[in-house]
Amino acid sequence: MLTYIDAIHAAMADLLEEDPAVFLAGEDVGGIFGGAFKATKGLEERFPGRVLNTPIAEDAIAGFGIGAALAGMKPVLEMQFADFGILAHNQIVNNAGAHFFRTGVPVNITVRMPMGGTPGGGPFHCQSTEALFAHYPGVHVLTPATVADAYHMLKLAVQNPDPVVFMEHKHLYRWLKAESLDLPEGPAPLPIGSARIARVGRDVTVVAYSAMVQEALKAAEFLAEEGIELEVVDLRSVKPLDIPTILASVARTAHLLVAQEAFPYGGVGAEVVSRVVESGFHLLDTPPVRVTPPDTPIPSHPDLWHRHRPHAEAIVQAARKLLSF
Repeated sequence: MLTYIDAIHAAMADLLEEDPAVFLAGEDVGGIFGGAFKATKGLEERFPGRVLNTPIAEDAIAGFGIGAALAGMKPVLEMQFADFGILAHNQIVNNAGAHFFRTGVPVNITVRMPMGGTPGGGPFHCQSTEALFAHYPGVHVLTPATVADAYHMLKLAVQNPDPVVFMEHKHLYRWLKAESLDLPEGPAPLPIGSARIARVGRDVTVVAYSAMVQEALKAAEFLAEEGIELEVVDLRSVKPLDIPTILASVARTAHLLVAQEAFPYGGVGAEVVSRVVESGFHLLDTPPVRVTPPDTPIPSHPDLWHRHRPHAEAIVQAARKLLSF
């Protein structure tokens, strides 16, 4: 069995093998440590000089990567936590994201950010920051929710000439497993910006991404016993956003529910709801519903964390409410 983090490790190994322009950089990514979550463990030995430890300075890591990209390299940069990646926000969105618009020269960097919560992580190690980067033009933000996508989308990210923020969910690292890296939709990976229908249903469209896809699928299994069929749309990337796939699903179900682990205010869920109401209001039988955590910092205590983070039961309750409107 392959885990989600196995897939990420395999993608980086294959990228290093296939393309001499690729290198890895980040805090403790080399040596015996192999990164905060061991995603790069053993790669320095296999690829000497191409797995580089950096100072604890996220802004400098991103700036170094931008310079290397402008010199023709393809850096894959690791931020130990997405929370700390905020320190590189200026470099990523202003210097990398806007560079092509100013000069016509793209910046091929991929920034890996472990996102999302685990019990006990607290307010500084569990945040989902995807909307902060998706707000700015020129930056792609990818959120793989399966083992296969963790592998194939990382390879696509590095092959993309534009800056990519690659959001990896920490809870999925060792919990999510698959028999292989085979793709459910066929031999070729979906392009960046394409959503997929993770489960077909007729009653409610549930739009989710990253670990919330797994919660949505659990909710769908539970509600199927009651005769309620959820259609689960896995966004896969939150920038670009695949609105046509979402609208096509809403046209089938007439109900929209969006689930996200990130804070509610100004999030991806709000963008999805806005775009659907703007372009597909006539398709809806009920007002759209968002399932999010409370608008509070993330608690450290595991019991409080479980109450804060949305789970399948919250999606179940929201779907029932939609259908009883």
